[in-house]
Amino acid sequence: MKLARILLLTASVLSVHHLAAQTRDIVGSWQLIRQSTCLEEMAGSDDLRDDMRARSSATPKLVTFKANSKGQESTRILNYSRVANPKKFYYKFNGNLLLILDKKSQTISDSYVVDKITPDSLILSSSSRPCEVRVFSKISESR
Repeated sequence: MKLARILLLTASVLSVHHLAAQTRDIVGSWQLIRQSTCLEEMAGSDDLRDDMRARSSATPKLVTFKANSKGQESTRILNYSRVANPKKFYYKFNGNLLLILDKKSQTISDSYVVDKITPDSLILSSSSRPCEVRVFSKISESR
């Protein structure tokens, strides 16, 4: 009986530590380096695709994930909800799924599948539209 308690306690501590390690993986500032949309995938012409990319903004698009489950973005990249301050949001991250939460009601406003996460890169695809992919590069750690 005592051994079962020790094993249960050890397993719970390890799972909490594993979840905390996964959350730390995403904490920091990430710059969007490439984004593909479903429309670009459907466009057969390279000229049309190049024209669409040329019309994008030249300013860097940044997303910052903080350890307290809060996030902030320089322009709308992840959070498309219509709120008073669209650049700030809450998030939940479990290593495989990134959920963007509405600040007021804490309901899920957007969800992304994590295709790949490494210490310096993050690749997300929209859960509702898998053809929309966002590729990020880590630029700094956030405390």
